[in-house]
Amino acid sequence: MLKAGVIGAGHLGKIHLKLLNQSSKYELVGFYDSNVEAAKNIASEFGYKNFQTVEGLIETCDMVDVVTPTLFHFETAKKVLEAGKHLFIEKPITKSVEEAETIRELAKRTAFVDKWDK
Repeated sequence: MLKAGVIGAGHLGKIHLKLLNQSSKYELVGFYDSNVEAAKNIASEFGYKNFQTVEGLIETCDMVDVVTPTLFHFETAKKVLEAGKHLFIEKPITKSVEEAETIRELAKRTAFVDKWDK
């Protein structure tokens, strides 16, 4: 069972949190959201652990689900991959093709993607 975390707990993030929490394949360890008040409310309402930093969440997980606004996908995905974690990212992957290609190359170097070019 992979330990999973969610970065971004807006409308779609809450859906991802719920589905991961219900899954038998993942152990939801918690989430991070930059909106401190909203994060506190979500943690209180649903009982999910609210991490104070992105890095703290990433460190605790095997897999990170990025559900931030697209503008932040690139930097967040880089942090996840550079930490050697599995990445699930909401579409669109990034705001540009160049950023998506960079993420793709980084994923290949971190050994989690070995069949993209086949």
